[in-house]
Amino acid sequence: MNILLLGSGGREHALAWKMLQSNKCQNLYIAPGNAGTSQIATNIELNPNDFEAIKKAVIEKEINMVVVGPEDPLVNGIYDFFQNDEELNQIPVIGPSKVGAQLEGSKEFAKEFLVKNNIPTARYESFTAETVENGCKFLETLESPYVLKADGLAAGKGVLILNDLEEAKAELRSMLVDAKFGNASSKVVIEEFLDGIELSCFVLTDGKNYKVLPTAKDYKRIGEGDIGLNTGGMGAVSPVPFADAVLLEKIETRIVKPTIQGLQNENIDYKGFVFIGLINVKGEPMVIEYNVRMGDPETEVVMPRLKSDLVEIFDAIAKQELDKITLEIDERSATTIMVVSGGYPEDYEKGKEISGLETIEDSLVFHAGTKLENGKVVSNGGRVLAITSYGNSFDEAIKKSYQNINKLHFDKMNYRKDIGFDLT
Repeated sequence: MNILLLGSGGREHALAWKMLQSNKCQNLYIAPGNAGTSQIATNIELNPNDFEAIKKAVIEKEINMVVVGPEDPLVNGIYDFFQNDEELNQIPVIGPSKVGAQLEGSKEFAKEFLVKNNIPTARYESFTAETVENGCKFLETLESPYVLKADGLAAGKGVLILNDLEEAKAELRSMLVDAKFGNASSKVVIEEFLDGIELSCFVLTDGKNYKVLPTAKDYKRIGEGDIGLNTGGMGAVSPVPFADAVLLEKIETRIVKPTIQGLQNENIDYKGFVFIGLINVKGEPMVIEYNVRMGDPETEVVMPRLKSDLVEIFDAIAKQELDKITLEIDERSATTIMVVSGGYPEDYEKGKEISGLETIEDSLVFHAGTKLENGKVVSNGGRVLAITSYGNSFDEAIKKSYQNINKLHFDKMNYRKDIGFDLT
């Protein structure tokens, strides 16, 4: 079949790499893609949120399936756009409906869904500019640190964790009154801080059946020892060493099953990935957030561990036959280290020529923010490359990734040297 994959990051390169291993994938188009995807598939210069342009490309290229990588097109309703168009409604879209995508698009919607379905999560309340002073009073009822979340999408930067009460109040006012994150923070969710270690659970669902993919743990902070500003993710490890059979059983019983059941109870159309951000609090899993697509850089460690045919899985999702699929998982560990532009996640420069890519051995290189310029690969984003390796342990895999990163160079290149530090 001819498949269109929307997106341009490391997640999309990893999904493309995996889909191309399938005999069912005849032609793969990626919109807009990056320098890495251009080497294995056909990039199309399209904005994933321009649904009319996507429709035109789908008809022209005789596309049989659309796979949505990032969250924006899902929150904006691409699934519904296809469903409601007579020329497109026979073409499956792997991703939830607009209502389903609110699990990520609105923190308040997600928290209400969690509470309604008795899924363990932190105590919370939400506030607007009109109720900002009530929000300040609610902060006084919590213990430090204080968690403030912009309700809408803020490109991974809308969550603040603050130790000082007065600073938390000032930031709440800045988010609500001064629109620190634009429309994304016109409503803010304040929740109690959960103390524990985080991990991510990835689920595939056809709206009725589900399959749980390998767990992963990513590292969001820019600085070693998990300090500094939040980023889109500086590296990831799969499987998560502390996620033993007991914890995994609790996650499936208390969180995954009621999530899928909750979607069914509300007749929410949902065919795609559910990414559940979890925290392990003294052996008890609790939900921090939902995402409605695969994580990045977690995709770069989860996809390499999936032995099953991904296109076959997507086809089963489209037909609501996911129960007929058996997932095969590579027992080895996979780790990825993100190489980023100097200055990221704040101001950074693009267009830096990348050298050493051809010298990489025994690791996979997934491009995140790159483009081709006069035949050369140059940086084109904050997160530039993800170097993924296999190992019999995550230590062995991490070592391989670092060995290969030492062969790479571009001006002001930066990466964390301690991924997996908290797992030994």
